[in-house]
Amino acid sequence: MTASQASDTPKIVHDGLRVLRDPDRGRYELWQDDQYIGFLGYTVDETTGADGLRESVVRLQHTIIDEKFGRRGYARALVTMVLDRLKAEGDSISPECSYVEDYLQRYPEYQEMVHEL
Repeated sequence: MTASQASDTPKIVHDGLRVLRDPDRGRYELWQDDQYIGFLGYTVDETTGADGLRESVVRLQHTIIDEKFGRRGYARALVTMVLDRLKAEGDSISPECSYVEDYLQRYPEYQEMVHEL
């Protein structure tokens, strides 16, 4: 599969999904209507970029989906929604989660966000 074929793959296949950021628990939670689906854990590091400006790097640590929702594309939807949000906010990421690392291989349009710490 080529990179262009991978990026043509539909990314979100569920209706009614929303992501809530819970900074106290260090995670982005995935909800469908009133049902909790799972979360993507994170921490934030403040670094100084090559231009001398401070920037935030979000370490994406682990993706956990409740077993009853497993193997139905919710992890992919969660990661997509979080990456789209972080991209819109101008944040860089450091993928520590193996699922996120694999996701970035399938969807190279997010590679520009990766920051090596």
